[in-house]
Amino acid sequence: MSILQRAYERILAASLVVLAPVAMLFLVIHVTWGLLVGVILFPALPAGARNALVQFWARIALVLLGIRLELTIEPNAAQPKDTLGSLLLINHTSWSDVFVVAAVAPARFVAKSELASWPVLGRFAACVGTIFVQRGRRHAVAQVNASVAQRLREGQSIGVFPEGTTTDGTYLLRFHANLVQAALEANAPVIPLALQYRQGDAPSTAPAYVGDISIFESLWSILKAPRLEARLHWLPAIATESRSRHAIADAARSAIATTLRLSDHVAQEASNGDTVSVNEDLSVL
Repeated sequence: MSILQRAYERILAASLVVLAPVAMLFLVIHVTWGLLVGVILFPALPAGARNALVQFWARIALVLLGIRLELTIEPNAAQPKDTLGSLLLINHTSWSDVFVVAAVAPARFVAKSELASWPVLGRFAACVGTIFVQRGRRHAVAQVNASVAQRLREGQSIGVFPEGTTTDGTYLLRFHANLVQAALEANAPVIPLALQYRQGDAPSTAPAYVGDISIFESLWSILKAPRLEARLHWLPAIATESRSRHAIADAARSAIATTLRLSDHVAQEASNGDTVSVNEDLSVL
């Protein structure tokens, strides 16, 4: 890197630190108007209008976060607009994953019930149709499966993060198969989505929401990351006929690992070291 390039990088990084508080303010305003629209207008709008609003809101959120979205439709994959009513299986790095996916396809997501109690964001998530699941409840997964299957039959796509928790994006955890059952019951397509954050030519861990980091620390890390890009790969649907839900989940994980060039060996080692309980595999954040 030349002296001029290094100087440019330093100036850019310093500028983002200065602008980050302003971006935070606009994000608060953006979430607030989204909440008002969700409470007042959402119940009265037809499905198409609700979907358009969700997509528009998510795209503006990405702009405010400074995340550039790059969508790649892989060979033999259907266009997102033609895949309504699909179960989307997505690898999970950050809370911002939801905005990335929703900006492309107006999906709703399955989230842990704790999210519902979050100030503002919890109420907003509930208004736009998030499906919540309570941990520790014996029949929670069955109830969520019934809700997801019904939404799929109605033509609404549902996003699930089957790893059950976030990683820094350099490996994949084991994919839990619980909610794949909903797609089988609804005879709905199962589509894997591979998501990777990058800065320039290298993968970025700036958005990673892992360990003891708070959401505000994670937000700050995103806002001050220069040239942050979210690359979303829309993959072909997984063949489900005569397959178990576990086989389908494994096939989706393998497709994502191959697309993102993540080593299966590394992913397996990470999975062995990060055991996730059944109820935890339903979290958005």
